[in-house]
Amino acid sequence: MTREQTKVIRIGDRLIGGGNPILIQSMTNTRTEDVEATVAQIKRLTEAGCEIIRCTVPTLEAAQAIKEIKKQITIPLVADIHFDYKMAIAAMENGADKIRINPGNIGGKDKVAAVVRVAKERNIPIRVGVNSGSLEKELVEKYHGVTAEGIVESALDKVHMIEDLDYQNLVISIKSSDVLMCVKAHEILAAQTDYPLHVGITESGTIISGNIKSSIGLALILHQGIGDTIRVSLTGDPVEEIKSAKLILRTLGLRKGGIEVVSCPTCGRTKIDLIGLANQVETLVAGYPLNIKVAVMGCAVNGPGEAREADIGIAGGIGEGLLIKKGEIIKKVPESELLSVLKEELDHWQG
Repeated sequence: MTREQTKVIRIGDRLIGGGNPILIQSMTNTRTEDVEATVAQIKRLTEAGCEIIRCTVPTLEAAQAIKEIKKQITIPLVADIHFDYKMAIAAMENGADKIRINPGNIGGKDKVAAVVRVAKERNIPIRVGVNSGSLEKELVEKYHGVTAEGIVESALDKVHMIEDLDYQNLVISIKSSDVLMCVKAHEILAAQTDYPLHVGITESGTIISGNIKSSIGLALILHQGIGDTIRVSLTGDPVEEIKSAKLILRTLGLRKGGIEVVSCPTCGRTKIDLIGLANQVETLVAGYPLNIKVAVMGCAVNGPGEAREADIGIAGGIGEGLLIKKGEIIKKVPESELLSVLKEELDHWQG
């Protein structure tokens, strides 16, 4: 099923599936029990563009913290549960908008039934999550290793376990650190279910390697019409996950809004700190809700031509710089004033 054909699932005050916008998720890396630190991080993530947040719930104290965290945030909260079904129940009782479980590792069918019973009473969606790293031994043997087919069969087995308990308020996630295996698994799964899919490449790595693997994997999946909500998993500040997710969606034409920054690679003609300037510009434009393109060029000779497709551009030379609009030079300014002149222009666009 494509995302236009998947079921609509409500998570707090947000909707996924059925052609609704693809929502961006992240996960806190604070101790959930530390309400102050967790709320502070969620607020930073929300400001960056996070639309659903997931928190780990390994203890009863963490589950109870959800109640206070929820009072101080504005986006839906998903409780991440491993092994202990009691934590899933406690998280829901304390206001979690969704829970993420692997029904195969929380203690058997009676424990799954207990969780589903509470979810049903409160109409809380369950994200059924399966990871290639925890694939059941019998499926590894059946498929002669960890395969896309095995991951899908494992996920659907868990889904059927919950469906047999007469509950269909579900989201599915299947993850692997093997990009092409993950892509294939999503293709197989999307053909067999109409539940909305949460998409991500797990354990993808650091900012550099993680972004490359996530960009390739998510692009191959999303471009086929598969996926209703995403997370870019990175080893680093989770705010970086949001920046990357927004850029991936915009690049694929799946999200509009927000300024796109384009910049030229450095070369021997570059006479300014282009790397530093481009990073400063990227930070500056994050605060503007404008749907425009801004170019940052390091060469006053070729800059205007290269910035022609951008709405606004700046280019630097020796001691001076240019403000460019649609490829036309508007004015020359001292190099030190390039950033402030760009800010003035953005303020004008914002009106």
